[in-house]
Amino acid sequence: MGDKGAGNHSEVTGFILAGFRVRPEFHVLLFLLFLLVYGMIILGNMSMMAIIVTDSQLNTPMYFFLGNLSFIDLFYSTVIAPKAMVNFLSEKKTISFAGCATQVFLFSLFIVTEGFVLAAMAYDRFSAICNPLLYSVHMSRRLCTQLVAGSYFCGWVSSIFQVSVTFSVSFCASRVIDHFYCDSYQIEKISCSNLFVNKIVSLSLAAMIILPTIVVIVISYMYIVATVLKIPSTEGRKKAFSTCSSHLGVVCLLYGTVSFVYLTSPSNLELRKVASVFYILVTPMLNPLIYSLRNKDVKQALRKILWNKKALS
Repeated sequence: MGDKGAGNHSEVTGFILAGFRVRPEFHVLLFLLFLLVYGMIILGNMSMMAIIVTDSQLNTPMYFFLGNLSFIDLFYSTVIAPKAMVNFLSEKKTISFAGCATQVFLFSLFIVTEGFVLAAMAYDRFSAICNPLLYSVHMSRRLCTQLVAGSYFCGWVSSIFQVSVTFSVSFCASRVIDHFYCDSYQIEKISCSNLFVNKIVSLSLAAMIILPTIVVIVISYMYIVATVLKIPSTEGRKKAFSTCSSHLGVVCLLYGTVSFVYLTSPSNLELRKVASVFYILVTPMLNPLIYSLRNKDVKQALRKILWNKKALS
């Protein structure tokens, strides 16, 4: 690897993922836990996508966004979980340089895209509740497609910048990343380079990407709450709020855990790792449950599919 002055990223062939600092016998339990949760992620999100695609009654903007959300959840957890499970049962716990860069790129792509899709879903709920008569005009199929495509584009641009600055640094003798996946913050901690540019780029990305999505979500819900409170009947207010509760729950889960990891003091790294598990695995597992359990249309579509299978058997 060379000394501090000579270490260069081109000489690095791989890294070691330290994972959780627990006794070796607990690694099997971690593997089983990750396997169980990841299996539920696959089942839940693929079921949600299948229901949305097969049921014509769910051919609406809200479910178009929800289908994309399930796709994103499935793949960004897939970027992390399988490799983490392999390393739990491996002594070397290594990941190649290319594999690490790919993990950073894809994770950044999907997590940023999810933020924009959630913002698009907030705008969709705003249009449905605040402008119901013009909803079908405002939320056309073309606009929905453009919003999703724009979300992926922003994720793609963010990923390119993130990977470029993360892996343009020189590395010290240590190749140990103190995490269970290639986290850009932990990668920078084993760098010997001046990280001023990295921090500027990270802050700029946060300002240009994360803040706008939060602003759209907050403003949309300010208008939604103001509109719903004007509804005279209690039943009408309850029905309007119920259409937003699932989305709001998903937003709080994702942004709450991400904020805890990246905005709190890094003193307790193990606690931050546990919090990372929540937005990498727990949130993608819970999202389909939140929408299916709190959404009558999804439950009805699921019953219809199950009924048809029983009728055919």
